Amino acid sequence: MKTVSMSGSLRANVGKKDAKMNRANGKVPCVIYGGKEELHFAVEGKILDTIIFTPYTFLIDLDIEGRKFTATLQDVQYHPVSDKTLHADFLQVTPGKPIIVSLPIRVEGSSPGVLRGGKLVKKFRKLKVKGLAEHMPEEIVINISKMEIEDSLRVSDIKIPNIEILEVMGNLVIQVASTRAVEPAATPGGK
Repeated sequence: MKTVSMSGSLRANVGKKDAKMNRANGKVPCVIYGGKEELHFAVEGKILDTIIFTPYTFLIDLDIEGRKFTATLQDVQYHPVSDKTLHADFLQVTPGKPIIVSLPIRVEGSSPGVLRGGKLVKKFRKLKVKGLAEHMPEEIVINISKMEIEDSLRVSDIKIPNIEILEVMGNLVIQVASTRAVEPAATPGGK
């Protein structure tokens, strides 16, 4: 997994008034849990947004006033009208303890079915997985170079070493669907 660094400052008070003051100063109230204690802190909103609004999943090295933690972004709350980030939850990564994250899917290769006029349909952008942080890949790479028209790939067809996929195994991930523009396949006998 990709790793980024972020620093934050401890919140003196926890409550609506303090959270409102932090947001007015361009900071986002946050909490980190999963370790020995729960810690409330604030980070710069612009820095947090660069981690949130990307297709990748990161391990985050947090520095909160000299205390260092490795964490993953667990949950984010947004303002219902302006979509500004209101609050973020981080889960502390403990060595030897599995984490649950959503990994992005990257498609590579050229499908013969798409080249003949089929349409590539992606049902998932990310898949929820569980495993140790040291085994987590940056992304799930799916090669479509052998997919013909009406071929599909389900969750059960994806294998990642040392990682458990938490989606329903029968769910469709990628399909090459037929369209009106599909060129008919060559038939034996030249017709």
